[in-house]
Amino acid sequence: MSALLIGVIAGLRSMTAPAAVAWMAHAGQIDLANPWAAFLAWAPARWIFTLLALGELVADKLPSTPSRKTALPFGGRIVTGALSGAALCAAFGTTLSGLLAGAVGAVIGTLGGHAFRARLAAAIGSDLPAALVEDAIAVGGAFAISALLR
Repeated sequence: MSALLIGVIAGLRSMTAPAAVAWMAHAGQIDLANPWAAFLAWAPARWIFTLLALGELVADKLPSTPSRKTALPFGGRIVTGALSGAALCAAFGTTLSGLLAGAVGAVIGTLGGHAFRARLAAAIGSDLPAALVEDAIAVGGAFAISALLR
């Protein structure tokens, strides 16, 4: 379940999911001793993902930012969702199911987040408040998943 949820977070904000997983590894909430996932527990990776996540929160508000539903952003969200889901499940030996759940969650988060934000922006009459609500859901959701894993 946590792999699907972290995938949804990746669908909302692609870099928030791997940053959250890296911080969970740092806090000892998940074991990333599996060789392929160990890089997420490395301090520089944790800070790089955090900076990328913060940059994405800013870049998302720029008018030049492409739609998340175009090929490259959509694919990137699926990759970060799959990576994050697989990393969460690696310690339990269910890497493949975590990878698949994270990818499915990313698709759900991408399409659902787009629809939610569009409807909220239409109701409010402005995209910026809707984007900030979506940011809060992504970051708050990452913290909630972290709390569930304690």
